Amino acid sequence: MLLILAVGLILLTMQLNISELLWAYSKKLALFWLVFGLCWKVLEKDGVAVSHFNMPPQLTSHWRRQIVRVSLALLPLNFWSVVSELSPLNLMDDVLGQFVIFLNLLLIAVLVWPMCRESWRDKESHSLRLLTVTVLSIVPVALMVLTATGYFYTTLRLAGRWIETVYLVMLWNLLYQTVLRGLSVAHDVSPGGVRWPVAQHMVKEGAEGAEPQEEPTIALEQVNQQTLRITMLVMVALFGVVFWAIWSDLITVFAYLDSITLWHYNGTEAGASVVRSVTMGSLLFAIVASMVAWALIRQPTGLLEVLILSRLNMRQGTSYAITSILNYAIIAIGAMTVFGALGVSWDKLQWLAAALSVGLGFGLQEIFGNFVSGLIILFERPVRIGDTVTIGTFSGTVSKIRIRATTITDFDRKEVIIPNKAFVTERLINWSLSDTVTPCGDPHRRGVRLRSG
Repeated sequence: MLLILAVGLILLTMQLNISELLWAYSKKLALFWLVFGLCWKVLEKDGVAVSHFNMPPQLTSHWRRQIVRVSLALLPLNFWSVVSELSPLNLMDDVLGQFVIFLNLLLIAVLVWPMCRESWRDKESHSLRLLTVTVLSIVPVALMVLTATGYFYTTLRLAGRWIETVYLVMLWNLLYQTVLRGLSVAHDVSPGGVRWPVAQHMVKEGAEGAEPQEEPTIALEQVNQQTLRITMLVMVALFGVVFWAIWSDLITVFAYLDSITLWHYNGTEAGASVVRSVTMGSLLFAIVASMVAWALIRQPTGLLEVLILSRLNMRQGTSYAITSILNYAIIAIGAMTVFGALGVSWDKLQWLAAALSVGLGFGLQEIFGNFVSGLIILFERPVRIGDTVTIGTFSGTVSKIRIRATTITDFDRKEVIIPNKAFVTERLINWSLSDTVTPCGDPHRRGVRLRSG
């Protein structure tokens, strides 16, 4: 890499007609060599990927071959992306260059497609990985369409950003695997799981001559789950920052979407009626906001548990109540944001609120009663997750508290769903509310003989 930069710097000092072009390409080529050369060394036989990342040797050999093919296919596209930045006017009548780039993109699409197919066939692939690989595989096809329709300059500019995004994904994967390996070493991970020190009394017994007991083996996902969550969060944030830095000068193109009007609606501003419009940009913002809200609803407890709840020494029911209420708040804020972006303001929803009020008073009174009862359960906490309760003829352990009903797992491992209203209005016995010790009698009045050893 340093040799490539040195050669490019020497050519720049020679004051040739293409010195600036060669210097710019040497910088691109040095970054290209750094990324693909590093991945090549990591995936070599008995290298880091096999020794530390636990990748099978056959898989590393396969990826080494794929890296060689893709890297050779990217070299022409990388060069033409530099030309598009320095000499965009020379691309207007370059028919031969357009044909070469079209064939180059076709070759890249053919080489990248098997990677996407393998990721989709792998049942252990994460959804984020599937999304990233799919997008990276579709981009060459989209660039071919742009080239065929005459947008050659746009194709080369987007191709340059796409190549840098490929670099980012490759380096991010290496960093992610390195961090996982570091966490494994920090927690003394063996191939079968995490081996933690045994209890103090077990060590003492072993020192006195008793037969030492085998240390329990615990899976990494169970022991180190919080650390993995916060690490993944930081790395995703880092990926987002670098991704924004790569595409920031081209993301402004999306401002053009604000000029595409979809429909108009009447609004009020300073007491006066005004006509506003919903644009394609507003629709895109609403879609992104709904996706973010959905992601937060699906997993709202990870960040909250790692950053706040794990430090407060709360009871299980209290933390569950906080995360449940946070869920409701995310749903409300997300709905208002999406409706506001689409032009549906609160004054448009007043009639809907009035209709819902009437419905809650009649047909939905049971659902509304169960919802309010659920909030009472979460705040007053007559029952908590893990409590043993008896309500009516049902006895069991509380496993879930939802917006409408609570799930009890009885002693036969069957799940019984009971409306929340029953916990407020009916007779409830909580066997473990303040005392977890439950007396047990002998129903057959048979004596128990104790045998001393």
